[in-house]
This record gives sequence, structure tokens and C-alpha cells, in this order.
Amino acid sequence: MNSELQQRNLIHSAFIVQHSSFSPMRATGYWLLATGFLLFALSSSAFAAPFVYVTNEKSDDVTVIDAATDQVVTSIKVGQRPRGVVVSPDNKRVYVSNGNSNDVSVIDTKANKVVGKIKAGVDPEGIDITADGKRLYVVNENGGELLVIDAKSKKIRKRIATGIEPETVILSPDGKRAYVPNETSYDVNVVDTTTNTILTSIKVGENPRGVAVSPDNKRLYVSSERSASVHVVDTETNTEVAKIPMGERPVGIAILPDGQKMYVAHGRSKEVKVVDLTTNTVTKSIPLEGERAWWVALTPDAKKLYVTVGRANTVAVINTETDTVLTTISVGTLPWGVAVSR
Repeated sequence: MNSELQQRNLIHSAFIVQHSSFSPMRATGYWLLATGFLLFALSSSAFAAPFVYVTNEKSDDVTVIDAATDQVVTSIKVGQRPRGVVVSPDNKRVYVSNGNSNDVSVIDTKANKVVGKIKAGVDPEGIDITADGKRLYVVNENGGELLVIDAKSKKIRKRIATGIEPETVILSPDGKRAYVPNETSYDVNVVDTTTNTILTSIKVGENPRGVAVSPDNKRLYVSSERSASVHVVDTETNTEVAKIPMGERPVGIAILPDGQKMYVAHGRSKEVKVVDLTTNTVTKSIPLEGERAWWVALTPDAKKLYVTVGRANTVAVINTETDTVLTTISVGTLPWGVAVSR
């Protein structure tokens, strides 16, 4: 049940009790009880604003931002050279891959502190988590493999050889596929998450980095940094069906829930391009202050987009209704990854 429905039901229950035929004393008791439940619900985590988690490569920490106010809440020390970051489906944990300490830090979101570490091969980078929160998928860039990790036991369950220099990994909306772009072999591995085996590899442009799947699972979008393009792949046939010209060094990709609009961050041309996915054309360029606009993440309501801007040590916040920059937030040194709680 969503939070708004819970709130309406509580108010409705309180109204019924207040106007019931019970004795005044009993009615008063029930009214106070219902009011108490309502106040508890309003103050519970169900009504808490989302939080934004930003990994900072050079300062070895994670900046936590309140998405309601866009103010920094705290900074959490993690491992060496943190990059990939993902929030568990229940919002209780944040997982951060640390490239130079070869592990994944586990953050308790209530306490905002590291409560565990997971060994994660050589040079872990991109990371994702299954919808049930049971499995982590982590790429090892220098190791050239994809790890499947049991989140509860913190054990590696499988190692899958990938292409050369895997950059990141994302799971499809239905959870049946994992997609791994490989920077140096210029392809994307398609992984069956039931068997954890590679089904095929799709050739794309040079230095593929960002990947995103359309909400209906029908299209895969891959940013090729050195080719300055986004490649559109049919996920049923695993073939390229279109190529969208971009600016210099496209990396992070985010798609709105309606599947109509896509945002692509650019590392060198200091911008985020807006793409109409009904026509596969760029409709607007949003200028940013600073180079190395890398990864992006949307709030649950998709009204705001957070973009790490590495060379400026900031995160840009974009209003997706007006496609303008709302504000910039100072974070740690050389921000890389970003994730938002649900």
C-alpha cells in the first residue's frame, strides 16, 4: 500500500470513530488512538524524502544529500576509490564498490555508517542489485568479469568472464537480463540472470560506458564515449536499430518512466542532452558548470535528475519538467557514481 493511501485510510478511520455511536469516553479513546497512528505514519520513513548517495573517487567517501532540500546531510568514509553505488530495494542498505581496495562497502542508511565489507575481485566498478535485494551484480574492470554476489552471506556465487574492461552493469526492468558494456572490446554482454550465463554480445561504438533499458524492456540504449553517440538496440533480436549523434564523451543515461524522454550526461562538452525517444532526436542541451559529467540518477517521482560533475566536485540537479538546472551541490573530491533511494 502506498503512503498516500495509508494516510487517507487512517484519516477515514479516525473520522468514522469520531462520528460513531460509541460512548463519548470510548469514542474519545478510539479517536486518540487513530490520531496517534496518523501522526506515527506521517513521521515514519514512508513519508521521508529520498536520499541521494554520491561516490567520490579521490576523497574516498560517499556524500549523502536530502532530495527534498538538496542539502548535504553527511559524508561517509568508505573504501579506496569508490565508484559504483546502488541502494537496496528496501532502502536499508547502500552498496559501494571500491576500485582500489577491491571490495564493496555496505552502508546502513539509518545510521549512515559502514556496517560491513564484501570482497569483490579485482577493481570493482559498476554495481546493481536484484529487485528482491538478494543478489548483487558487480563488474571487475581490470579483472574482466562480472561477479554474482549473495547479499546476505556476502559470498561470490559466480564469476562470469566478460569483454575487455567492463564499465558497469544494469539489470533490465523485468530482472531477466543484465547488460554489461565493455570499454575496450566495444561491445555489450547480454547475461541471462536465471542461469547467469552470457547469451550474446552486441557490437556498438567505441568505449561504451552508459546503458539504460526502456521501461517496456524493448530497447537498450548504450552511450559510446569516443564515438560520440548513443546506440539503440532491439532487446528481442539484440541488434542495433538506430544511432543517435551526441556531444563529446556521452556517459550516464536516464530514461523517464513514460519512456518518452532520455537524458545523457557528457564528460567533455559540459552538458546533459535531452532526447525525444519517439523520434530519437536531441531536443535540448542543458549546460553544466564543469567537465566530467559522468553518471546520473532520477528521483522516484522522476521530477529531478542528479548528475555528478567530477572536475567541479559538484552534483548538478536538473528539473525534468523544465529541463533546467535547479542548483549545484558541493560534494567530495571527484564525484563518480550516484544513486537515489526509493
